[in-house]
Amino acid sequence: MDSDRFALSLMIVFGSLIIGGLMLAGLMWTDKPTFLYALGGAVSVWFCSFAVMFDKKRAYLVLLLVAIVLVAASVTAFVR
Repeated sequence: MDSDRFALSLMIVFGSLIIGGLMLAGLMWTDKPTFLYALGGAVSVWFCSFAVMFDKKRAYLVLLLVAIVLVAASVTAFVR
């Protein structure tokens, strides 16, 4: 699998399915922090796919860690 397909897979799977579900949950329960953290995670993963396309490994790692932290914050805000 080349890096372009891998980057596209990242955009589709993480951006739309997993984090989109958290954003929807934040909207349905009118929980603004949940929605905003999930939106930040989606944007971070979206930029992460560009780091894969341009072969920037350190940027990929940093953006992936930011996305993990934001998704964890979104789940924490939703559970509270």
